[in-house]
Amino acid sequence: MLFPITSQPPYSDRFAVEIPEMEKRRAGLDASLRLWIILDEYNQDVIGQSFYLEPEPPLGHFSKAFFLPLMKEFIARRASTRGVNRQR
Repeated sequence: MLFPITSQPPYSDRFAVEIPEMEKRRAGLDASLRLWIILDEYNQDVIGQSFYLEPEPPLGHFSKAFFLPLMKEFIARRASTRGVNRQR
């Protein structure tokens, strides 16, 4: 699952979380921008076969302390989320 990250503030009815500065640094994102992870929509893809991901090494990653609670909440809300299958 690939979750979008945006610099546009989400509407209040969206399941989205602002990314803290430290997590932006860990992930290799621009720490000077306000960024949000949108968790009520996602793309389903097979990483090794994806047309949407570059075969470069990842820029970074989020810490487990930040991301695990988000995934638990995502699982609890999964019925109300929207996935798009990008597998070809």
